[in-house]
This record gives sequence, structure tokens and C-alpha cells, in this order.
Amino acid sequence: MLRSRFSAACLVLVYLVAVIPAAHAEFQVGTAMRIITPDPLLPVSGGIGTPTPAREKKGELTARAIVFRQGDVSVAVVQLDLLGFPSVLGNRVCAQVPRIPRTNILIGSTHTHSAPDCYAFPNLQGGHSGDLKYMDLVCNKVADAINEALDHLQAATLKIATGEAKGKIAYNYYAPDLYDRRMSVIQAVDPQGKVLATLVNYAIHPEVLGSGAGVLSPDVIGPLCDKLQEQTGGFAMFMNGAQGGMVTADNRDLDKPRDNGRAQWNDSRTWEECLRIGHLMAAEAQRIVKDAPIQKDPKVVCEALDVKFPVESPLMLAIIIGSPLKYPINPDRSVTARLNLVQLGNAQILTIPGEALPNIGFYLKRKMRGEHKLLFGLTNDAFGYILTKVDFKSFPRYDYVSRTSLGEMTGEILIENALLMIERMAERERQSRK
Repeated sequence: MLRSRFSAACLVLVYLVAVIPAAHAEFQVGTAMRIITPDPLLPVSGGIGTPTPAREKKGELTARAIVFRQGDVSVAVVQLDLLGFPSVLGNRVCAQVPRIPRTNILIGSTHTHSAPDCYAFPNLQGGHSGDLKYMDLVCNKVADAINEALDHLQAATLKIATGEAKGKIAYNYYAPDLYDRRMSVIQAVDPQGKVLATLVNYAIHPEVLGSGAGVLSPDVIGPLCDKLQEQTGGFAMFMNGAQGGMVTADNRDLDKPRDNGRAQWNDSRTWEECLRIGHLMAAEAQRIVKDAPIQKDPKVVCEALDVKFPVESPLMLAIIIGSPLKYPINPDRSVTARLNLVQLGNAQILTIPGEALPNIGFYLKRKMRGEHKLLFGLTNDAFGYILTKVDFKSFPRYDYVSRTSLGEMTGEILIENALLMIERMAERERQSRK
């Protein structure tokens, strides 16, 4: 009798174990920040050419890291207040972060035009415009920030929202009305409802001050992050979007036209204008995300794909070959850049290794899955402008962006491989439901 009762109890226990699902690993978020302002100040770079000596600074350049973890999947997202951050430097960072696969570390630049050159652009005298010791410092600081974020992971939920950012924030310098007004916001909240972090995704050139002002600065992104942290009590960061050709901060003085026929105005290039735009962006981000529903158990998936882009531009080839950073170049005169596609709750995030024109951004968002579609521009690499073949060298306005693009097919290759990743992730999702 005792044996039969014991056997029955075992059967009940086995049944309960079988029908009660295993506890799901909680969703976690960790954040950290490092100051990367050079001391003493270094010349600032707005692109190819001779950097301008910096006489003063406004705000601090930062490296900001946020880590999202669900179960055994971790994804690190990094914001750098720099013009661009090549993958050859990103690889140095990844080597110092062994706890996350390198393919799950997404390093993006804000594209401020008031920071030191991290490309090491070669010059005509056989030298270059970068400071290699500073680049090493940045790499070490970024790795420190990611590792600290990993050390401080805590339980969290997510709020994600997308909406039109209203007010005088951005415009397209080439065609004022052709830009993406949508701002997406990811906000992590702890179990008690306290804001842990706010990530803002929006397409804009942070070049209110411009590289010619002699000021080292994060430009509008510094005031954006500072105001968000002040008002939410949590961490803040910004990831740029498809801001190429030429979606820029709207610092126009509309009362002072410069050329009515070409829709050009005089600009306000002051720190006060940086504050105005940055604070307005912070207010809009909070308005957009305020009523977003809580996602208590957001899924995290990270896909990666290495893509080869032919280098057809003589200027870009000279930079790649002449830089002391020793950019890897393939035998067929192409470079390899990594694309990432991330599912984060009901959002999908696609990385772009350069400055995609807004029409490419609109198209990719239209093809992406999920309720919210985010593009992280200048992420994992920063290989100049990305145009479609029909835009390449099509207008005088596009002369500069065509010369500083890898080539005519760059946009087509990006789109083709992005769509491939999107479909593959969708197919895996369909298979998992069967």
C-alpha cells in the first residue's frame, strides 16, 4: 500500500513538472557612461579635410552603453559623440568584451561635426588628421562602459513608441521637406515604475555649431541627453537614423533668407541653439513615449550578416588605403561591413554602416516587421553616404555625397541584404510557431 501511494505521488509530481512551464529568464537592462572629451582639446572634424583647432568646449563628449538581456541573449548598443567610428576600432572594443558575442555589439556615432577625427583621414603630406592615442583611449572607454553595463544588469520592462516629433528640429538642406519626422523611443522601467533608461532614435545631423566654429561639443545631442536624464532620473542615449544627404538640425533663421530661389537661409550657430533643439527633442521624446504600454517580457533576438560593398570611389579608396588604421580591404577591392537586425519586444532595429539618404530609410522602414521600426545609422561602421543607383551623381546637389559614397551600387546592396535579413527573421519566427 505504501509503495502504491509513493508511486502515485511520483506520477503526480512528474505530471506537474511536465505541465508547469519552466520559469522564463527575466528581461534585464544595464547602462553605463564614460567621458571621452580629450584633454587637452584636439582639433575637430566635420568630414574629409583639415580639422579645425578647438579653442573651447561646450558640453562633454560621451560613450554611452545600454545592454538588453533576455535569457542567454545579450545585445549591447553604444552611442559615441563622434563623427564616425570605423569597424577597425570597433573590433578593438569587442576584443575587450568577452561576455557578449562581437556580432551583438552595436556601436553607433551621433555624427557630431564638433569632435576629433576617428577615421585618421590621410592628408597630402603623407600623414593623417587623427590622434591614434585618443582613438585607443576611446576604444578602452567604450569597452569599460559596456562591461560596467553588464555588471549592473537589473530587472526591467520596456515601453516603446513612435510618433512625429513636432517643432523646429530638423529639415533637409537639399530639399527642406524631404525628411523623416518620426521619432522612436525605447524606455526601460524597473519593477517599481522608475525610469532606468531612455533611448531616442531620430535622423538628424548634429551640426548646429559646425566644425568651423572651433568648439568641441556633442552639439544638440548633449543637451538632449542631459535634459532627459534631468527630467526622467534615468540614463539617456541617442542613436541616429537615415540622415544622409542632408537631413540636418533646423537652425535656420527663417527671417534671414540667403537665397530664396534655392530655399537657403542664414544659420544660427550658437550653443543656445543647441540647447533649444536638444531640449525640444527631449520634450518630444517624453511626450511620444508617455502613454506607451508596458512590455513585461520583451523578446530579444539579434541577427548579423557580413556584407561586401565594392569601393568604386577614388576618394574613398584613397582613405581606406592611406589611413594608418589599416582598414581591411578584400582582394576584389571591396570592404566588408556588418548589418544587424534586432527584435526587441514589438520593435525591429536595423543597422546601417553609413549615412543612408532618407528615401532609403523610408523604404526599409516600410519593409521591416514589427510595430515599431528603428534604423541605427552610422552603426558598426561609417562608410560615407549611401545612395540608390538612381540618385548617384544625378543632381549637382549630389556631387559631394556621390564622391564620398563607396559607389553607385552601395544603396542597392544595402537594401537587398537588409530585405534578406528581414525575411529570414520572419521565416524563423513562422517556423517557431509551428
